[in-house]
Amino acid sequence: QVQLVESGGGLVQPGGSLRLSCAASGNIFRIYVMGWYRQAPGKQRELVANIITIGSTNYADSVKGRFTISREDAKNTVYLYLQMNSLKPEDTAVYYCNAAGAGFDDWGQGTQVTVSS
Repeated sequence: QVQLVESGGGLVQPGGSLRLSCAASGNIFRIYVMGWYRQAPGKQRELVANIITIGSTNYADSVKGRFTISREDAKNTVYLYLQMNSLKPEDTAVYYCNAAGAGFDDWGQGTQVTVSS
């Protein structure tokens, strides 16, 4: 099992930037893929971006060219980041960090991102 703690959400104006962070601890050596998902009110949770251990990344079409996912490995913690630029009101959602591997699929508590003038 992996424990995930997100931070970095907040209120930002359209066109602004935010950087989300996620700290993963526990059985980090079993992680195969980490990703960011989001869920807007009344909508299903959707994949924003993910990164596989070998380094390949995937992005939702709606965020390509604006968001960048990255990962940093420390001794006992894995850090996952999401740099969000040129934010739009439709990016408003609760953003969740996810880590998955053989036999587990763990989620953080979520962090609110609100894009509004």
